[in-house]
Amino acid sequence: MSDIMHRRPLAGLVAAGLFAMAATGIAPANAADPAPNDGLNATYWTQNAVEFKANAYGLYMLAQLRLDQALADKSWTALPGEQAAGYESLPTAVILDLDETVMDNSGYQAWTVKSGQGFSSKTWTAYVNTETSGAIPGSMEFIKYAQSKGVAIFYVSNRKDIEEKATIANLKALGYPVADDGSDVLVRGEKEEWKKSAKSPRRSAVGATHRVLLNIGDNLGDFTDESDGTPEERAAVYKKHQDMWGKQWIMIANPTYGSWEGASFGFNWKASDGEKRQMKLDKLKAWKGPE
Repeated sequence: MSDIMHRRPLAGLVAAGLFAMAATGIAPANAADPAPNDGLNATYWTQNAVEFKANAYGLYMLAQLRLDQALADKSWTALPGEQAAGYESLPTAVILDLDETVMDNSGYQAWTVKSGQGFSSKTWTAYVNTETSGAIPGSMEFIKYAQSKGVAIFYVSNRKDIEEKATIANLKALGYPVADDGSDVLVRGEKEEWKKSAKSPRRSAVGATHRVLLNIGDNLGDFTDESDGTPEERAAVYKKHQDMWGKQWIMIANPTYGSWEGASFGFNWKASDGEKRQMKLDKLKAWKGPE
């Protein structure tokens, strides 16, 4: 989930598209062409490309191998600094984000592209209540494998508490294991100390009762609360935790939204689409072109 707080696909209005064309020297197409939208390629890739499916499936197969390693090593934990003392003797668990990690919400993303509308809490909740999210390739196989090894499953999501009932129903409809009381689904606002999007309090809650073997997500904030800095600061966070990636921490690719986008324009979500696009262009490291 990818972090819902960082879900802000650009509206892609015609004026913003023309702004980008002018900035890059690309002549606008005829008026009959679809309006430009920054989310089109990313959403198409997520919905239709076998490359996305193979990537996600392969990462979950890697997760199965890492799970076996973790079970054999009592000192292994995916929560450095957040795991309770004496965790070595606790029952085992894995933590998974939901959106774009377990649940595929590309239908909502496609709606934003086709309608020209950006993310809003109102339309997102309406989508969640349809209970039509799909499954990310490989996630079901991994979860069933973990369960076969006696490992508990916890979903830590930034979906809101008002969306939990529909979320649980959607998970069950897809065949994912989830407790009827939702005790294994930890959403934002479910408890007073869980009101913010930062996930460390919820990860720590799981770590208080279980040795967490793996953490699987699609956004930097699924692994550390140090996710809202500048691109340079985020790069330093990535390097600081480099030994965790592909081992205790598994990152699923999500090009449609995330804190990576907010970082590109200083998390100034009120900026116009054109201003955001220009700030992204300014950060690109481009070849100078032919002599």
